[in-house]
Amino acid sequence: MVIERATIVAEARSWIGTPYRHQASVKGVGCDCLGLVRGVWRALHGDEPEPLPAYTPDWAEATGRDTLLAAAGRHLITIAPDTARPGDVLLFRWRAGLPAKHAAIVTAPDLMVHAHDGARVAEVVIAPWWRRRIAGTFAFPDVIA
Repeated sequence: MVIERATIVAEARSWIGTPYRHQASVKGVGCDCLGLVRGVWRALHGDEPEPLPAYTPDWAEATGRDTLLAAAGRHLITIAPDTARPGDVLLFRWRAGLPAKHAAIVTAPDLMVHAHDGARVAEVVIAPWWRRRIAGTFAFPDVIA
């Protein structure tokens, strides 16, 4: 199966307005940042690649492990940060030294769609604040260059 970047962007944008709900991944009902990426994955590939264990809001701080970065590395294709294009996935660290804990999907050279605690899924500018916090950049499998 070959996936066009425009298809990924359209799917990510179709989640805009979905309320933030920790651990959820249901378009229009609720999702967190990982739930958004999981939902886009399901739209592109069907079943999710591995079961997701329950996680608390402080899971990264509690474990200190880069669980999100490791999972992305298992199922997505690692790319250089300066090569990210619409349809790619960005992972972020809130602060240096902390595990990656936030995810977004690039929708334009300077835009991304993400789910943030206390807000609905939105498309926002990838401002310098975000760029400084990029921990990993990934492409979905089977994407047309």
